[in-house]
Order: sequence, then structure tokens, then C-alpha cells
Amino acid sequence: MDRENTDTHQLVLGGGCFWCTEAAYKLIPGVTSVVSGYAAGHVDNPTYHEVCSGTTGHAEVIRITFDPAVVSLDALLDFFWKIHDPTTLNRQGADTGTQYRSIILYADEAQKTAAEASRDRANPGWGGRIVTAIEPLGVFYPAEDYHQDYFARNPHAGYCQAVIRPKIEKLRRAH
Repeated sequence: MDRENTDTHQLVLGGGCFWCTEAAYKLIPGVTSVVSGYAAGHVDNPTYHEVCSGTTGHAEVIRITFDPAVVSLDALLDFFWKIHDPTTLNRQGADTGTQYRSIILYADEAQKTAAEASRDRANPGWGGRIVTAIEPLGVFYPAEDYHQDYFARNPHAGYCQAVIRPKIEKLRRAH
């Protein structure tokens, strides 16, 4: 597992459009950075357009760096089930394709065990229909610069207004 320093840990997951998941995880105290990217495919150094074609096998994911003294891995995983629909295969809302699949990519056996336990805790609340993949993390490829901090930099863009802003406002009210 990559670590920026000995006091932080990382988690890679995907729950649809990375702009949405990135914006949601930036709300959590203890999350020190969130990087949008691509993982779980078979093409080296994919571009956004290649990933959107559905031919690379990659999912849109985020790499979360966090301070475990402030927020636990379990809390980050439990939050995951609240910010997307883990019962829709290769789809989140109007975003369709394998690049939008629900996926948790574990860096080691401890993350795998934590991800599986989190899924098992969440599954009854989703009627036992969770389809989220839990797979080993291979290579994480950061997305192009214009995808990073997308919601913060483009709050008035159509997708941000229609999809991300309502989700973020709902999450803020819930906490």
C-alpha cells in the first residue's frame, strides 16, 4: 500500500462518477486528500476518453489518503454504502458502463477483511442485493488534472448542479 507518510493510510474505491465520490469524501474530517483516477483494468496509463469507451476494463475510482488517528478505515468503508447505490451493476443514476461500477480495491488482507465486513454490515439495509466488487488493487492511475477537485472548481457546471450538489447537501444534512 502506498503511503504518503507513516501517519496516513490509503483506500481506493469507486461508486460511480469519481467527481461525486471525491466531493463526498472531502467532507470527512481526517481525509487529507482525494485523488480521482482509474483502476482495475487492463490498459496502462488510460485516458478519460479510453475509460469512457468501456474497453479498458478500468473503473472511475478515488484514492483516499486519511489519518487513521482521526477517521478509521471502517468509518470510510461504512460511508461508502451511503453515498451511492451498490445494488446497480455498472450504473449509478444516468451514468452507465463498467467504468461506473461499484468497487472496493484492497491493498492488503486487512483492507480486504474490513471491506468484506463492511459489505456484510450494509447488505441487509440494501435488501441483500449489493453487487459491489471487492478486488485486489493493482495499479492506480491518477486522472487528468481537469478531473481533480472537479466539484470545488466547477460548482456551477450542469452535472455539478444536477447531481453532485444535491448529493453533497443531503450528506451535510445527515451529519
